[in-house]
Amino acid sequence: MKRIEFLKTLGLGLSAGGILSSCMGDGDVVPVSEIADFGNALKIPETIYNATSLASKSLKDTIINGKSSSYLGYGPGILGPTIRIKSGNSLNLNFKNQLSEHTNIHWHGLVIPAEMDGHPDQMVMANNSFDYKFAVNQAAGTNWYHPHIHEITGRQVTQGLAGLFIVESNEEKALNLPTESFEIPLIIQDKRFNDDGTIKYKPNMDEKMNGYMGETILVNGTFSPFLKVSSNLYRFRVLNGSSARIYNLALSNAASFYIIGSDGGILEKPEVVSSVLLSSGERLDILIDFSKVPLNSEIFLESNQFSGMGTAQGTQKFKILKFIVNKQGESNFKVPLSLIPIQKLSGSTQNRNFSLKMKMLSLNGGMHRINNKVYKSGRIDETVSLGATETWEFDNSTGDEPHPMHIHGVHFQVVARSGGRNEIQPHEKGWKDTVLVAPKEKVQVIIKFTQKGKFVFHCHNLEHEDDGMMLNFEVK
Repeated sequence: MKRIEFLKTLGLGLSAGGILSSCMGDGDVVPVSEIADFGNALKIPETIYNATSLASKSLKDTIINGKSSSYLGYGPGILGPTIRIKSGNSLNLNFKNQLSEHTNIHWHGLVIPAEMDGHPDQMVMANNSFDYKFAVNQAAGTNWYHPHIHEITGRQVTQGLAGLFIVESNEEKALNLPTESFEIPLIIQDKRFNDDGTIKYKPNMDEKMNGYMGETILVNGTFSPFLKVSSNLYRFRVLNGSSARIYNLALSNAASFYIIGSDGGILEKPEVVSSVLLSSGERLDILIDFSKVPLNSEIFLESNQFSGMGTAQGTQKFKILKFIVNKQGESNFKVPLSLIPIQKLSGSTQNRNFSLKMKMLSLNGGMHRINNKVYKSGRIDETVSLGATETWEFDNSTGDEPHPMHIHGVHFQVVARSGGRNEIQPHEKGWKDTVLVAPKEKVQVIIKFTQKGKFVFHCHNLEHEDDGMMLNFEVK
């Protein structure tokens, strides 16, 4: 049965936004019907301060078509709780793996000891546990956690294993940013669903090349979501938790919004934008001002068309989340003129160049490579001195696919981009751990290495990562 005919049998017509068709990985959009036209209240993940336990397990949740189905998760439903901790405190968390296969936790964005980072070698076997113990000594910011097991990361993340990890600080609190009910997490993901409501994850060859694009957009695990807001300033912590999809985030009324933070924390000043590209693994901290929106108005967070990211991304526009402005403003939050100063890195002592290429080998994988290498667990590909400051260049100048490059165990600053967009993007003006390298681009980042041990860096298109687009580096 053709995909559109199948949607019609479910009563899903072709008029609004929210369901996507992968069409063999080409990213084309098939709109959702009026029946499911953003009528589900947005779920907000539970917040846990200084969490002490977490478990990965199979569980039941209702996501689409009212069907209670089996998923993977860290909590009572799909997606894990939001863990919050103050900078300077320590996490002492017992993790239990209640799955029938091995997994682990990578603390994406946290600069912590290598043995706690969640390297693919650090497996927690089925029905075993591991104690994650580390101090959190970094700036306030929006991070996340997810499995990082070679060759199955994409499947485990797509099936539900992910959650936010928020670091707070007194310096951030002093900015008087929107908080409590005015501070909302938005974990954006695309999924494919089987007839029984379970999540489908089985990439074919084209999808391993392009990335696995889901048919259905979820926010915080909610299908076709809406959020009621008052005419106030709101803070949204946004994560692209998708396997491969890039979003060009914008508001349906073409209003501008403010970027105040990215992967590694708060920017020096708000950046005013009308849209922003967000790739897999990247985060945004944004402010949206609803104060001038008439009451009972509806505005959508959507993904607009974009170009320059290959043939599988950006060809169509679709809606993600509906905002309903239904109450008069009641807070006094304002957009600060300045935020938190950022110390610029300098004094790089070594340059390293990493060529990002695809080479057709066999159906067994290994197409995506860094410096013509495919990941091998026991091989150290780069050795770095502890305390060194280096410049790394990711070279996608001959490539046809975008690669969001993520480095474990560090924060870095983007210093140059050439060959494509030719400029540092507004959300790249602060600390980062993941940077989008478009086709034909070269991107340079400067890094100071403060944690010793073995780490990885890789493309955060999870199909590319699982295919071997990942290398080890050791700091010693």
